[in-house]
Amino acid sequence: MSYAMVVTAPGGVEKFRRQDRAVPQPGPGEVVLRQTAIGLNYIDVYFRTGLYPWAVPSDLVPGGEAAGVIEAVGPGVDLPVGLRVAYTLRDGAYASHRVIAADQLVAIPEGISDEVAAAVMLKGLTVHYLIHHSYPVAAGDCVLVHAAAGGVGLLAGQWLKHKGVRAIGTAGTPEKCTLALQHGYEAVIDYKTQDFVAETMRLTEGKGVQAVYDSVGAVTVKKSVEVLQTFGTLVSFGQSSGPALDFRITDLARGSLRLTRPTLFHHTAQPGWLRKASRELFDLILAGRIKVEIGQRYALGDVAAAHTALEARKTTGCTILTP
Repeated sequence: MSYAMVVTAPGGVEKFRRQDRAVPQPGPGEVVLRQTAIGLNYIDVYFRTGLYPWAVPSDLVPGGEAAGVIEAVGPGVDLPVGLRVAYTLRDGAYASHRVIAADQLVAIPEGISDEVAAAVMLKGLTVHYLIHHSYPVAAGDCVLVHAAAGGVGLLAGQWLKHKGVRAIGTAGTPEKCTLALQHGYEAVIDYKTQDFVAETMRLTEGKGVQAVYDSVGAVTVKKSVEVLQTFGTLVSFGQSSGPALDFRITDLARGSLRLTRPTLFHHTAQPGWLRKASRELFDLILAGRIKVEIGQRYALGDVAAAHTALEARKTTGCTILTP
């Protein structure tokens, strides 16, 4: 038997239920994956609550990234049983086993654990598109990253430093600020005790930054615009504090600013992008340029507690669920 943690209907963590299932069978082009590690992301909360639309009427299996071992293959698949692989998809990861299309998988290199692979597929590839496509950074740039001590934030700080970019972060406690400083940031602003606009402008000698990477939303977007240089770019890629409903297009006029709202799965749908970007990410991890901070581990059956901690901003780095 296998099992999944499903959300019976959109709502709070009380909607989670364990659902026992027969181990699935693969069809043409598919494999059966026994999952060993599952990553937790804020997008999982968006799906659980119904903020993002469901593809099923009930019993949604959330979860956007995981790693595991191939246990069976369907016709037309040339991947071997026993291969360690990882993936990122919109949902379906909160399960002990799943059927998945073989072309959605990437092999995990030797030297990278299943936990690390599961922790970085969604978050690491998010950083990849943020700094290579949403606003392609160049050495010497200065950027601001909100939620710098989160899973995406810690990876972003290191990758930006590797590229010669001056990264300023924001975080919500002294401990989180210290953690982010250990992961590539030149400076980290405690947004609960400091005005991040004033502090960013002080740190940049009044010049501002070329880009802001904002996953927070409602409480930051309007102020994020204030720290951008002329022709700067606001990259809004999440809304952990809710949608920025008070933001207007005319707010960009203050500096001929650009706004983009990217989504990872538009990038992974591009032919060849997934494997190329994953290879670049894994290479940096193997080279020691990026270190993956796993701050919390939960049993998959305790996913409600994991969501509660995530929403309360009590997590740092990456969180792993273990089936």
